[in-house]
Amino acid sequence: MAATGRGGAEHDETASPSARLGAYIEERGLKHSRQRERIAQTFFDMGGHVTVEQLVVRCRRDDARISVATVYRTMKLLAECGLASARQFGDGQTRYEPAAGRAHHDHLICTSCGEIVEFANERIETLQALVARRHGFEVESHRLELYGRCARCKAARPREVRP
Repeated sequence: MAATGRGGAEHDETASPSARLGAYIEERGLKHSRQRERIAQTFFDMGGHVTVEQLVVRCRRDDARISVATVYRTMKLLAECGLASARQFGDGQTRYEPAAGRAHHDHLICTSCGEIVEFANERIETLQALVARRHGFEVESHRLELYGRCARCKAARPREVRP
């Protein structure tokens, strides 16, 4: 079993996200709620790079009583128990993406429309490790974010060429 730490389901990488969240909530003496479960399931169904506002809109399709505060608290719990990663991509909004069971990846971020593209490139990873090793640096984690304009935005409005 892939359990680490104290052995609860939130530490078991093979446990379902629902089981990990449930164990985390129980361990902290919090209450289980259908709204929290619905928010978590909706988040995982949406995929990645979701703002709280986007999640609220989607959740309220099923239950109009879900509050913004409940969504914020649920996303905080998902991040604390390792099921979601909170990310900032320079637009002032926190976006969340599922963390459990996902391979490392990097991001291309369009500064015009906000599109976020995930990519993985083994050569880039190898070069980063080589640079760190040359400097005697032990990497614990990293993020690579490339900012620019996506193909759609470039085609819609090409940059002016200055003399």
